[in-house]
Amino acid sequence: MSGQSSGCGFLMSVVVHGDSALNDQEKELNQRLRRLYPAVNETETPLPRSWSPKDKFSYIGLSQNNLRVHYKGHGKTPKDAASVRATHPIPAACGVYYFEVKIISKGRDGYMGIGLSAQGVNMNRLPGWDKHSYGYHGDDGHSFCSSGTGQPYGPTFTTGDVIGCCVNLINNTCFYTKNGHSLGIAFTDLPPNLYPTVGLQTPGEVVDANFGQHPFVFDIEDYMREWRTKIQAQIDRFPIGEREGEWQSMIQKMVASYLVHHSYCATAEAFAKSTDQAVHEELASIKNRQKIQKLVLSGRMGEAIETTQQLYPNLLERNPDLLFMLKVRQFIEMVNGTDSEVRCLGGRSPKSQDSYPGSPRPFSSPSHKASSSQPHLPGFDSNCCNGVTSNKSHSSSPHSHKPCPPSSGSALPAPDVSLNGSHSQQPITSDVDMEVDHFTNGVTESSNGFLNGSSKHAAEPDDCDADMEVESTHSKRQLCGGSQAAIERMIHFGRELQSMSEHLRRECGKNSANKKMLKDAFSLLAYSDPWSSPVGYQLDAIQREPVCSTLNSAILETHNLPKQPPLAQAVGQAAQCLTIMARTGSGSCAFASVDDYLH
Repeated sequence: MSGQSSGCGFLMSVVVHGDSALNDQEKELNQRLRRLYPAVNETETPLPRSWSPKDKFSYIGLSQNNLRVHYKGHGKTPKDAASVRATHPIPAACGVYYFEVKIISKGRDGYMGIGLSAQGVNMNRLPGWDKHSYGYHGDDGHSFCSSGTGQPYGPTFTTGDVIGCCVNLINNTCFYTKNGHSLGIAFTDLPPNLYPTVGLQTPGEVVDANFGQHPFVFDIEDYMREWRTKIQAQIDRFPIGEREGEWQSMIQKMVASYLVHHSYCATAEAFAKSTDQAVHEELASIKNRQKIQKLVLSGRMGEAIETTQQLYPNLLERNPDLLFMLKVRQFIEMVNGTDSEVRCLGGRSPKSQDSYPGSPRPFSSPSHKASSSQPHLPGFDSNCCNGVTSNKSHSSSPHSHKPCPPSSGSALPAPDVSLNGSHSQQPITSDVDMEVDHFTNGVTESSNGFLNGSSKHAAEPDDCDADMEVESTHSKRQLCGGSQAAIERMIHFGRELQSMSEHLRRECGKNSANKKMLKDAFSLLAYSDPWSSPVGYQLDAIQREPVCSTLNSAILETHNLPKQPPLAQAVGQAAQCLTIMARTGSGSCAFASVDDYLH
């Protein structure tokens, strides 16, 4: 019995380690493909990763994750030839695409072809023999371009050789490599949407494909760098002509409006003076928006809502869905222990819970979402905003001198109360004031890009406990900062939020986005450690940015200013043009990344 038990344990160990190895290989493949083809959106245009078990002739056998191909036919005449195509065609957004094939065994005669073919080309043939089919054959070294008659091209290849096939989707050419050395151009004027293809014809022939599972023998990345340099040089050489002055003036206006949009007060003023422009929004208005943004980005949603209602009395009343989104975010911040309502109840939250800057983070979308090739400037889309962070703590608010009552101004209304809630009209206290006059004109790199002025990575101002201990270890994160009173307040707030949702549904009809938003927020309470849960991404400080951006846009609309700055629209349009280029087969889009120019 013990022998059987130990045998089972051994088998389980093999299975577990085998799965782990497969996961590591898949991770390595994904990383290499992302590095080689950053412009490809695999949701729309998947990359070839293996041979297709469905798109092959019957004499072809596949093994080893559909990467090894062996011949299992008679091999007596050319009619016994057999080919297999990859799972997907080569996306144009690759710009340059490359794969390699290692000859494991040349078999009886070495009648092997490596190349490309379009969907629908006969698989009972070697690549290159038919229209829209292209191949380099091992037995004679000839290249075959949609014809049964080959042309002298390169050396023959046999067991142990590694043959590479490179498709240039910018000039529509193809060249091959042998054991890491280029053999020169084999085909020109290639059509789009070709599939990697291999063909075999005699018994014993076996080949392995490498679509990025392992490092390539040929230095394809050096070749890609050459073409990236060429494309960027074309862009740099684009003729401006006599319109340079006109374009310069337009760009300056776009930059100025961008700075104003994201409340970079001091920088906007300085830039406007240096370029002799007018700022189309009062400085006081810009500072007001800056105050609200700072509160949202530090997780103090209750104060952000109250400040918005004080400064823009009818805004949230006219936008019930916006108010609901803010309240849902406030609930999330309560769970996080960062909202003022739970912090004043004695919760002590670690730095990972209440600090917005935290550790530096590159310009990027939230990690839980699918990556895209969209460019990122702060606020250039719903995932970005102005990360305004003070470089010191401010004086405490009145809340720090008294407990927060359950009916605090930030609390949700009951269903029969107006949607914007009941708030005391207190003057904005010094803890909300960002002291923008003391900010420098410099820009400082931070978690979401750039801050308006100098910023140190310190804890956010604490409005209820000036001596709050700041911890950095994730193991000490606690629901609502660890306060039982705060947890009870959060639960009460959640009930009010549910009531608000039902009221909204009765008054305005069903809203699937609101329903999902509330469900996701409430789902945090289903886990003992919400931060490590599948819905824990909501607690990440970066998730405050789209909320901040949406609120900022709504405020700007009240001043008849654009929801999105022209500079953001221009960058978005450029990115969209690159997407359209990829869809229409223009490979140069791969080396014209907007991000390369933003950074």
